Amino acid sequence: MKSGGNYNSRRTFIKRIAALSIIAAVPSLLVSCKDKLIEITLKLTGTNHILGHRLWLKNFPKPTKEIQIPYLIVGGGITGLSAARQFKKKGIEDFLVLELENKLGGNSANGENQYSKFPLAAHYLPLPNVRDKELLNFLEESKIIVSYKDNLPVFDETQLCFDPNERLFIRNSWQTDLIPRYGNSKEVDNQIDLFLQKMTEFRERKGNDKKYFFDIPMSFCSSDESLNSLDEITMKKWLLDNNFIAEEILEYVDYCCKDDFGLGIEFVSAWAGIHYFAARKHENKKYDDTVLTWPEGNGRLVKHLKSAIENKVLKNHLVYDIQLNSDGVKVLVFNAKSNESITILAEKVILATPQYITKYLVSERKNTANNFHYAPWFTASITLTDIPDNGSFPLSWDNVIYKAKGLGYVYNQHQNLEQIIDKKVITYYYSFSSNDIKKDRKELLKRPIEHWKELVLSDLKIAHPDIDQYISTIEIHRIGHGMISPVPNFLKSKSLKEASKNIENKIFFAHSDLAGISIFEEAFHQGINVVNNIVDGTTLDS
Repeated sequence: MKSGGNYNSRRTFIKRIAALSIIAAVPSLLVSCKDKLIEITLKLTGTNHILGHRLWLKNFPKPTKEIQIPYLIVGGGITGLSAARQFKKKGIEDFLVLELENKLGGNSANGENQYSKFPLAAHYLPLPNVRDKELLNFLEESKIIVSYKDNLPVFDETQLCFDPNERLFIRNSWQTDLIPRYGNSKEVDNQIDLFLQKMTEFRERKGNDKKYFFDIPMSFCSSDESLNSLDEITMKKWLLDNNFIAEEILEYVDYCCKDDFGLGIEFVSAWAGIHYFAARKHENKKYDDTVLTWPEGNGRLVKHLKSAIENKVLKNHLVYDIQLNSDGVKVLVFNAKSNESITILAEKVILATPQYITKYLVSERKNTANNFHYAPWFTASITLTDIPDNGSFPLSWDNVIYKAKGLGYVYNQHQNLEQIIDKKVITYYYSFSSNDIKKDRKELLKRPIEHWKELVLSDLKIAHPDIDQYISTIEIHRIGHGMISPVPNFLKSKSLKEASKNIENKIFFAHSDLAGISIFEEAFHQGINVVNNIVDGTTLDS
């Protein structure tokens, strides 16, 4: 869920259920470290799975009032916000957005303490491909792109990741870059170089329709089916079949797949794994190997998108029933704050919800939704007085520990222009990659916060043995359905296409999981395309 898109960076994850944040302060724990008494305050946050699970029972009060609106958007994640923006661009103001959580953004939401803002999940945006005009336009209106030179965008330098941008702790030393290089044999380095060469070939490869096989958004990809067999096998099988057997390669690619899909190389398809490396084209050489990032992560992009929905959103509202009628759609909604229900009558409804929610709202989607797999996640935002280090390479924005259980941490104040920082804030990422994600999800929700604290500390101590002596607070943020995970036979499946079809031209579906890959760009384009379909009868971005 960290998200990146070139060889040396992570890509954007991660889409989750729009849910009400639960903040449960846990009493401080006293931890003895050598002869020093350390007090660590723990806090637990996460999606409101308790309210969400009421969809199973539908034990809600009867509606007491009614709202009529031409267009209703259910879900205030990136797709819902993008759809709202597109309505505004087309001059349409009569729409309403419903959001279950008390904040907007879904997986791009952020938190904040007295020292820094910090991401709760997705924390950066790779530089867009130059053909992605819609995204370029959005970045320009957000003043992230400040001009163009030689038909290429010029970015605000303060929003590009500062150096040093990433490092890897391997063999008791920090190295620059995330590809394992320190202490390798020549044979291992040769395998790595060959792998990168293969990915470059895939990046440039086009189908008979002259479109790239791997592109962003997915709707830009070639319809040529000659590489579809890659979706039938796992990424690990592809690696082994092509004699990429070095531990360093397997670990690196496994990390990348977990980062973008939640699941590692044993579980995601080879097509998805190759897409990670081949979909981003790196046309703008001036900014090679860099990304856009902010202390709050992609919460900055949420802020820009929110400008389209001022006074047009109802938070803490859960849709629990949808019924077609002759005039449009009848939607029953529960207000979690007032504990009352309302009826909304809409001409058109956009369900910008993940399929594990959609199936409880639209019975026709129940069987299709069972083919969608979502990896659980948690993040840990940690406040500390310092980050003890061995000095082999400077603290970077992205810090990964080789063969650790988690995906490392980002230094949230890396972009801070101030010279004096009282305390540092980092965010640690962990994805549950296994063949039983349902069990993992239950474990995530049931295990006490002390369990996750110990897991985080044991991981960080590999590179920072005394780090617990510097920590003052740890906030664990749980995401039960973190992101869509493209397992074999999913991205090219009929069920993925069927889930996107509207019902009687009244109920429309849009979400990053309908693209099969959970990155910001897919969610953004899903919102644009669904509105274009409703208003103009086309799914082409315009």
